Amino acid sequence: MIQDLLFDRSYVNGKWTNEGNSTFDVLNPVNKEKIATILDGGTVITKKAIQAANKAFKPWAKSTAKYRSTILEKLNELLIQNTDVLAEIMTLESGKPINESKGEVTYAASFIKWFAEEGKRVYGDVIPSHTEDRRIVVIKQPIGVIAAITPWNFPLAMITRKVGPALAAGCSVIVRPTYETPLSALALAHLAEKAGFPPGVFNVIVGKDSATMGKILCESDLVKKISFTGSTEIGRILMKQSASTLKKLSLELGGNAPFIVFDDADIDKAVEGAVVSKFRNAGQTCVCVNRMLVHEKVYDEFTLKLIKAVSKFKVGNGMDQDVNIGPMINTKAVEKTLSFVEDAKTKGGKILIGGNAIDDCFFEPTIIGNASDDMIFSKEEIFGPVAAIYKFSTDQQAIQMANDTIYGLASYFYSQNISRCWKVAEQLEYGMVGINEGLISTEVAPFGGVKASGQGREGSKYGIEDYLEIKYMCFGNIN
Repeated sequence: MIQDLLFDRSYVNGKWTNEGNSTFDVLNPVNKEKIATILDGGTVITKKAIQAANKAFKPWAKSTAKYRSTILEKLNELLIQNTDVLAEIMTLESGKPINESKGEVTYAASFIKWFAEEGKRVYGDVIPSHTEDRRIVVIKQPIGVIAAITPWNFPLAMITRKVGPALAAGCSVIVRPTYETPLSALALAHLAEKAGFPPGVFNVIVGKDSATMGKILCESDLVKKISFTGSTEIGRILMKQSASTLKKLSLELGGNAPFIVFDDADIDKAVEGAVVSKFRNAGQTCVCVNRMLVHEKVYDEFTLKLIKAVSKFKVGNGMDQDVNIGPMINTKAVEKTLSFVEDAKTKGGKILIGGNAIDDCFFEPTIIGNASDDMIFSKEEIFGPVAAIYKFSTDQQAIQMANDTIYGLASYFYSQNISRCWKVAEQLEYGMVGINEGLISTEVAPFGGVKASGQGREGSKYGIEDYLEIKYMCFGNIN
């Protein structure tokens, strides 16, 4: 039952706390109805969580990788066992369609499973010495207390993608979810307790004053690393606040993903890829397509087929099984999406389908043709169900258009020419490139961007490296 996984306060040092002098409500984006009232832990619980995590760190770091792996494996099992309930909670607080929420629970669990295994493979080195009487050894050790600051659009997977490697490496963690979607994080805390994490190793703090709570985490000498997913603007602030303590940072920030369709592309496959990449979670993902760049020879064919596919979407409550497009996270998001559409219309954009806010919760799936570089969404992330289609004539023009942004998270293109695939993939200034594929996220591959889209990688064998320090040990006077 859903009530078994609903919690209304911070979880610190193995206990559900009573800290907080105020509360805030979690609202269903579909109808703005109250789902839960949460005790706001604020600055007090943030400071207590830091102390608890710091105290728990050394014993946890000293434990064996196999021991930590066993607990992570148990957490993975609990996530899978509770998929339906966790998905229901996620859909209620974030609005995403229920089948997408179920997929996210599986995706979230995959990071716990992956790093349960990867934690046992944190290998060091023995380096050939430069003298006969010395031996050089390199080991890797956990950094320390980790703060994971996570967004609302993937309220479970963005946590596990950060804490999975941290916990496997031997770090203790503090999770600060956004106040819009704290329920998934608190449910995860409950499952972590059942899995057997010692008190203080896994903490979740909830509060509405995210700026102050984040500042405390950044400026604390005891917190050794911040892992953040969110906007580039906030990422810059966190970097500045962390400068005094020279923290390690992993930042997964904004995007402006291009989706290039070359003249030799399989158009039907390209349309499939465009649909899944652009309209998943109503376009509210960091790797969503922002600009569709289509060769002039196939522009009409691609556009017509995309319109046909989008016209079949059903907009509504994410709890309904046949809904493809759920609500925007809040009214402000609807207003921002509408402003992008209105800007495009004034600059020559043609609304091919949709283009309207249904109410203050929903926005029609929209396709805009005749897009141009002077439109706002050419430079800014849409984060809504709006597809803008541009036209190009040469490969270099497409590459130049794709790279003409400060961002560099995800990119996509479709072509059946293997030489073109290699050349274009190498020239795109992005941390991730989908080649004839619109859905690229997986626990086995490194997720992250370049330029203003951030730094560091999550997932894959590389993901655990950001939570480890390298120690060089020189043994001398060996005769």
